[in-house]
Amino acid sequence: MIPFSNLSYWERSIYTEGNDFTIIGAGIVGLSTALHLRKAHPKAKIVILERGYLPTGASTKNAGFTCFGSPTELRDDLSKMNENSVWDTVSMRLDGLRELFELVDQTQIEYDACGSWDIIRSEEEPLSSDFIDYLNEKLSEITNEKLVYIEDKTKHLESGFKGIRTAYYNRLEGAIHTGKLIVELQRSCSIQGIQILFGVNVLSFDSSDTSVEIATSMGRLKSANLLVCTNAFAKEFLSDIQPARAQVLITKEIPNLTIKGTFHMEAGYYYFRNIGNRILFGGGRNLDFLGETTTEFDTTERIQEKLRHYLKEIILPNTPFEIDYAWSGIMAVGSEKKPIVQKMNKNVAFGVRMGGMGVAIGASVGKQLSNLIS
Repeated sequence: MIPFSNLSYWERSIYTEGNDFTIIGAGIVGLSTALHLRKAHPKAKIVILERGYLPTGASTKNAGFTCFGSPTELRDDLSKMNENSVWDTVSMRLDGLRELFELVDQTQIEYDACGSWDIIRSEEEPLSSDFIDYLNEKLSEITNEKLVYIEDKTKHLESGFKGIRTAYYNRLEGAIHTGKLIVELQRSCSIQGIQILFGVNVLSFDSSDTSVEIATSMGRLKSANLLVCTNAFAKEFLSDIQPARAQVLITKEIPNLTIKGTFHMEAGYYYFRNIGNRILFGGGRNLDFLGETTTEFDTTERIQEKLRHYLKEIILPNTPFEIDYAWSGIMAVGSEKKPIVQKMNKNVAFGVRMGGMGVAIGASVGKQLSNLIS
């Protein structure tokens, strides 16, 4: 590849010289940040650097859920976290989804307001009606919507699941095509005169009172401001970030598939949905938290075998299926379920640690980050 030092005058004038804002990371947060910066600074020169030929991390590798909290996940969170923090997090996710749909046309990203189901296995205790009432009360305070969560005793039967006691329906969640989401955000950036350079890995940076000098795999460049949107890959700069790998598989087409919608299991550690007549199934990080604390884009037999087992025994017990392929994405978690949106100094800021909720909060974090650096 041609280093920056060998670029023409024309190329330098567009991509590497006189940058007002340089963003590291072309995922949901980075692209959203760029678009919000453009609104605040119509004439600014904005460039995004992405180390991969596609966004690297989880933005195009997730399950495509527009989720904000399944009942069993919220129960788990409430047992470990301050109550106010739990509901602040839910509110942040809902605000983020609203912000996302202001940036992109829902029809262009195949948004499906299908709701979601949190399924309870036979060996698990069902949630009490008092707890569901409590969840609905809190969601009503946040959204002004009544009866967000209801018990659904028939969904698992019509879907053909085995070994399921009951399910809880969340009528406000849904699904999108995350690949098309990234395409739409990139298209908007292009229309707004925001440049994206792929295949440029940022190695380090040094800031002064007036600018930031950025060392990359293609050479050095300067920018008045630098915004880091690399989620788990910001660990070298900030301490309270841990990478968290999420493994996913997808089946081949299944004729006459009866499963429609998005589903959670076991406090959100497993999740699946239909994509047409395929089943996308991910999760299992709780089987090996230590081993999945990695930035390596691999899959492991232990977790993939568990996913296949659940597919065969619970989700598709009477339906032949074949696995088409599997992949992994790298999320970022930390000591709390809140993103890090903060300045390092006057011209360097971070918007990272999405906690596996990049679809829900990425656009909102981009807006916060834009406001912070502005």
